Amino acid sequence: MSATTKQSPPNIYLVGFMGVGKSAIGKRLAQHLGFTFVDSDHAIEKIQDKSISEIFAVEGEPVFRKMEQDFIESGHPPHSTIVSCGGGLACQPGMPEKLSSKGLVFCLFASLETILERTSRNNNRPLLAGDDKEKKIRTLLAEREPLYRQVGISISTEGRSIPDVVKSITRAYQNRLREQGIAFKPQRPHRTRRAQSNQ
Repeated sequence: MSATTKQSPPNIYLVGFMGVGKSAIGKRLAQHLGFTFVDSDHAIEKIQDKSISEIFAVEGEPVFRKMEQDFIESGHPPHSTIVSCGGGLACQPGMPEKLSSKGLVFCLFASLETILERTSRNNNRPLLAGDDKEKKIRTLLAEREPLYRQVGISISTEGRSIPDVVKSITRAYQNRLREQGIAFKPQRPHRTRRAQSNQ
């Protein structure tokens, strides 16, 4: 029987194409585990005081990718955090290894039809700007999907509720920690934080 050790739980990184549910699932997962939730795109927007679209338009995609690298390197808590990663973050050279060195990586998948339906509601996606959004999504997905499948543990979100996906990720996370001899039990937050305001 292997001994278990008490240590801070490693981060969970959610990667995958835009529209697969990373942010919605990440928020619910963070609540379930009692972790902090961080969206890499939103964090970068806050640091730069610009939208992702503005960064792409003014500074270009290579500059934005460097911002993503800096964020993963040192721009978020080192443990007990759920990080929803931008769609192209995990496709950068060396990034899968970097993410794996910092925590457990889960790659979320959904069908092309689901991705098209979800992304049609959001106009803040610079790589889809302009005409023929469907063609751009098909091209990007074809380029990225083989890379995603090499990163972390694959989880399908297709036709599944958010709680169901959260259960699957939690189970896989606990199993992996158990294999590493790390003791972990979700610390769900109490619903008594009335002092927080929306100012």
